[in-house]
Amino acid sequence: MEKNYKRTTVTAALPYANGGVHIGHLAGVYVPADIYVRYLRLKKQDVVFIGGSDEHGVPVTIRARKEGITVQEVVDRYHNLIKKSFEDFGISFDIYSRTTSDIHHRFASDFFRTLYDKNELEEKTEMQYCDEVTGEFLTDRNIVGTCPRCGAEGAYGDQCEKCGATLSPDELINPTNKNNPGHGLVKKPTKNWYLPLNKYQEWLKQWILEGHKEWRSNVYGQCKSWLDMDLQPRAMTRDLDWGIPVPVEGAEGKVLYVWFDAPIGYISNTKELCDAQPEKWGTWQQWWQDPETRLVHFIGKDNIVFHCLIFPVMMKAHGGYIMPDNVPANEFLNLEDDKISTSRNWAVWLHEYLVDLPGKQDVLRYVLTANAPETKDNNFTWKDFQERNNSELVAIYGNFVNRALQLTKKYFEGRVPACGPLEEIDRKAIEEFKDVKANVETLLDQFKFRAAQKEAMNLARIGNRYITECEPWKVWKTDPERVKTILNVCLQLTANLAIAFEPFLPFSSRKLREMLQLDHFDWEQLGSTDILEAGHQLAEPELLFEKIEDEVIAAQLKKLEDTKKANEASEYKAAPVKDTVSFEDFEKLDIRVGHIKDCQKVKKSKKLLQFTIDDGSGKDRTILSGIAAYYEPEQLIGKDVLFVANFAPRKMMGIESQGMILSAVNFDDTLHVTTVLDEVKPGSQVG
Repeated sequence: MEKNYKRTTVTAALPYANGGVHIGHLAGVYVPADIYVRYLRLKKQDVVFIGGSDEHGVPVTIRARKEGITVQEVVDRYHNLIKKSFEDFGISFDIYSRTTSDIHHRFASDFFRTLYDKNELEEKTEMQYCDEVTGEFLTDRNIVGTCPRCGAEGAYGDQCEKCGATLSPDELINPTNKNNPGHGLVKKPTKNWYLPLNKYQEWLKQWILEGHKEWRSNVYGQCKSWLDMDLQPRAMTRDLDWGIPVPVEGAEGKVLYVWFDAPIGYISNTKELCDAQPEKWGTWQQWWQDPETRLVHFIGKDNIVFHCLIFPVMMKAHGGYIMPDNVPANEFLNLEDDKISTSRNWAVWLHEYLVDLPGKQDVLRYVLTANAPETKDNNFTWKDFQERNNSELVAIYGNFVNRALQLTKKYFEGRVPACGPLEEIDRKAIEEFKDVKANVETLLDQFKFRAAQKEAMNLARIGNRYITECEPWKVWKTDPERVKTILNVCLQLTANLAIAFEPFLPFSSRKLREMLQLDHFDWEQLGSTDILEAGHQLAEPELLFEKIEDEVIAAQLKKLEDTKKANEASEYKAAPVKDTVSFEDFEKLDIRVGHIKDCQKVKKSKKLLQFTIDDGSGKDRTILSGIAAYYEPEQLIGKDVLFVANFAPRKMMGIESQGMILSAVNFDDTLHVTTVLDEVKPGSQVG
């Protein structure tokens, strides 16, 4: 039996403040969370939407070291960037704070101390990896190796980013020191405090496996696979100098484990909000400790273990906290058939998108929801982005709205005409869209955002079909009264669209409501045919969406291609040097400077270029070279190049080649002709 809650606490995973937010984050966490929160608000339910930056842990220290700046400078920069990106994109957090705040430090410290005082933590001294040169203890993130689950290289000591598996450094195959690749790994003893997950294993099995069979299969399945194994105590402290100091004697030089500290940020950020506006939000306790509050976590699949096993055990051990009612975790989103990677810069960054495609927030929201990786990994391509915008938002949604508003302007001076007697075609259209509210609600309540958005778009499809079949532009000539009814139905449908799309496309919905001059609306009105009164004055119609041209997409693909080339260049390692040759052997080669007087493509050959070379002898030399794929002839005329002058002549395509032009093979297999920096006389020897 479904429980009726008084209020809902919604959290969205705290992004690491070591970089911006990309489309993978948006698709996996923030867009679905925002849709859900906007939907609850429209239903006039009490809901709080909590977000913030995760500013502790190793990723931020790695970024600081890489850039040669302080860790504080790193988290300040990226916290502000992320916060602004979310605001500009319409992610409607009630608070977006940070784990470096004083409130959070005190709250997390007190939380740990409570567990310590209740003897809910186990003190252990264990052997842990450290840098054999510096003696510095290495966190899980500073140790990389081969993933034991999928075989991917570069898996971290806590997680494989390729398959999403949660790991420990001891599980890695051939672990190495990420901080200092030249330094070896050794183990030495260190004391830490552990959360005894094993103690709560049976409770977790009962609570999740028996009590939450409705959770998404990916969430339930991952929890079950962990619970089918024997859970082990997990360290809640780390040997680090960045983070919240462990509030226990004898814990000098240790901080709270980031995965202990970060989820507590949801609670401390709620406290910060409630303390600032108690008259609006009440106390933080009612959002986290009242059994009549529903708790929902929006996360990616790589965070399932932490939100479904570790954080609940922390709250259970502490006492007084409610447990998450649902954790709708999404799978991963790929980009152009390749895994999104922040380290390789293979991503579409939100702050860059908002500059490159201004005013197109809703297009991205729409596409990411349509491609949401709800049950399996999915793929984002710029061509699909363009296609969905042009074929769906412009050609279906925007087209219907524009036709309805423009015809109303043309025939009735922009005033809503009265609805006359309904014909069968009118009743059929009305019947089709009257259930949209119930359908959208059912799907959103089940966290099926992709299907819910599709259901909302069906309204526009119904409208297009209706207006095309009714042909008011033709009927006007013979029966203007009939046109009043047709356009009234169209306008009511348009108002329904503004309401239905509010959770999904907030910017477009606001623009449409402004065109309809619909100041007040209610979710309960969805599906009704009396939202706009007869005689109501509409504003000037505008295009709701605009076509995205090929050159815009080409620019984005070029940016990705440049990124790929930059990655290949950074990863390039020179081929091994060939076997040693004697200086006498080298001297046998006669390498000279030649001036290219002319260059032509060789007929019937795709590869060959024919060069006319001034070699300083007073007689031109002909050389053929298979580099037509890399140069146009006119690019090379006038250049001074290096060539081998004493190769035996060789016939190709019936032409005798008298030497070989020297080229370098780049990391991307392109060829580049060797030239000289200064002006050198043709025939000059190289050596």
